[in-house]
Amino acid sequence: MSDANAPILLIGPAWVGDMVMMSAPVTLLARENPARPIDILSPPWTQPAAARIEGVRDALTLPIGHGALALSERRRIAADLKSRGYAQAIVVQRSWKSALIPWLAGIPTRTGWLGELRWGLLNDIRHLDKRALPRTVDRFAALALPLGAALPKPLPLPTLRADSDAGAAHLRELGIDPAQGPIVALCPGAEYGPAKRWPAAHFAETARRMLALGWRAALFGSPKEQALCERIADDAGPGCVSLAGRLGLDQALDALAVCSAAVTNDSGLMHVAAALGLPLAAVYGSSDPRHTPPLSDTARVLWLQIHCSPCFKRDCPLEHTDCLNDITPEQVVSALQELTA
Repeated sequence: MSDANAPILLIGPAWVGDMVMMSAPVTLLARENPARPIDILSPPWTQPAAARIEGVRDALTLPIGHGALALSERRRIAADLKSRGYAQAIVVQRSWKSALIPWLAGIPTRTGWLGELRWGLLNDIRHLDKRALPRTVDRFAALALPLGAALPKPLPLPTLRADSDAGAAHLRELGIDPAQGPIVALCPGAEYGPAKRWPAAHFAETARRMLALGWRAALFGSPKEQALCERIADDAGPGCVSLAGRLGLDQALDALAVCSAAVTNDSGLMHVAAALGLPLAAVYGSSDPRHTPPLSDTARVLWLQIHCSPCFKRDCPLEHTDCLNDITPEQVVSALQELTA
């Protein structure tokens, strides 16, 4: 195999939303050379999303927790990767630990942004201009291009493969039949912290309003969000079902694809819903949609941009979270109605 057709390895991010954005660099690489295999190495909790990106040959597991050095495990993984013949590795994260495996594996070209003393570990080092590349997806995509090349405009939107038949089966098993009418997916979690979570009472009121319009509501979330979602479902009443903790990410992705619209915080599931093309109302508080927007032509951002937002804090430093509390269910339902009209 020539170097031009040799496989390329992407060292993927540790957040689901960021993993969805990896669709953009994969698409750009595939456009340049469709015959070149592309693999992604990522933690197990983001691997289901990596495996659904069009153009990815293998989604490989990096079984190392957040922040852990685990040098012996990194050496073992690097030894396994050597036999795959990668010509290039692209490291989208900026930590020095994320650059260790490609270096240990002896991958000839190792591309990434300058950061955390990575000289030597990387040999195709780029200097990040945050003003020129304001969005996370821009920064990922730029690493897939030759040094100095301009990003294409528009940048390809992330897309994920889904199995709608499997998703419909999952929903029926859990008590909500897609054949009985449209379903709005409600995603009230945000792993980052409370300052990114729209109030539970607002989600419940949104569900009630959508139920009154003839929709059903399904709450999606991780096992950590199960109690929250069950409380919202109980508050909303019949027709609203909590699926949190009952579906893995792989299954949830298929089930989301069957829904007709979604309401989310700035979260991993927001990016999943956007990549599936769902009409989407995305609620922002402490974070900035100019940096991590839902990458979709069918998304509406609700962000008040009050004087203290974005603060990028996990908890509201002023202890009022007005940036979220003051976004009303009426505004969200109105956005959904416009998107689905």
